[in-house]
Amino acid sequence: MKRMFFSLLAILATSGHYPAIAQDAVAKFYTGRQITVVVGSSAGGGYDIYARLLARYMPKYIPGNPGMIVTNMPGAGSNAAAAHIYNVAPKDGTVIGAPQNSAIMDGLFDVLLGNARRLRHDATKFIHIGSATTDHYVCIARSDAPIKSFKQALTQEFLIGASQPGTSTRDYPAMLNNTTGAKIRQVSGYPGTREITLAIEKNEVHGLCGFSWSSLNAQKPDWVKSGFIRVIVQEHDKGNPEINKMGIPLAVDFATSPENRKIMELIYSSETFGRPYLMAPDVPADRVAALRKAFLETMKDQALLADAQRIGLAIDPISGEELQELAATIFATPRSLVEKAKDALVYRAP
Repeated sequence: MKRMFFSLLAILATSGHYPAIAQDAVAKFYTGRQITVVVGSSAGGGYDIYARLLARYMPKYIPGNPGMIVTNMPGAGSNAAAAHIYNVAPKDGTVIGAPQNSAIMDGLFDVLLGNARRLRHDATKFIHIGSATTDHYVCIARSDAPIKSFKQALTQEFLIGASQPGTSTRDYPAMLNNTTGAKIRQVSGYPGTREITLAIEKNEVHGLCGFSWSSLNAQKPDWVKSGFIRVIVQEHDKGNPEINKMGIPLAVDFATSPENRKIMELIYSSETFGRPYLMAPDVPADRVAALRKAFLETMKDQALLADAQRIGLAIDPISGEELQELAATIFATPRSLVEKAKDALVYRAP
């Protein structure tokens, strides 16, 4: 009897019917169900905007066409949401996490440095579904601020708004102080970029670092065009083609030593994750495959692309398989460099 069963499986696999059977099983599971996307930052920010766009179009590409809703769980630089996905949420493919990409670095520190950040999850075990785009972070300043260029920030204080440790708006400018000698003073505690941009408009602070270029274009599309703000430096090791044409320098070129440049390049490598979507370990493989396929199909949807263009979102998708390989490479970083990178993210006021 067993021999007949395995013979049947072999026939199905070679005849091309096995994938159809797997898809039928996935469709049967998702029919009538709902997928929840848990965004690890506040409503109205870039990660939230991307997730809500995804949720609008992805269900039609998932077998069984489940519903999809978005909830927000900000806190601890998206690690509150990551811990929820890892420990609490069902591991059946009905919950997808949308953390800030800086959570990847937090996971690196947690794994290699003995739970130094006391995270409640193992980032090496997350299953990556894909990313909507590669991110490029920038520092911006009001045009009427005392700082007109990043070079000036090396000798003159630059007052910025920031969120909590573990977020790009807090950690990236802290790293700039430690690796370039910049004199960036942070006013921290803002829930997210939405609140920081409001503070910039009120002139409570002069600028913001660790701000995604795509988020800037989505949240405040007129800021650069109107001249209200200026981009003073790119927080990326290669830069964005569009921003490069504006003549904006790279932060890594201001590193005070070759080692500091390596530290910056390691931290900035997380930007490749852009707008990542992931799930907890142990989600059935057929559902993972279906969601990865559905994600890439969604990113090609013409209506989605039109909506993204209308609201200024960049769409340049990366597959879950590619992100899984990149995560493995990052988690193989030598411990000595990781220790120095972690220290570089500690904010030290000028």
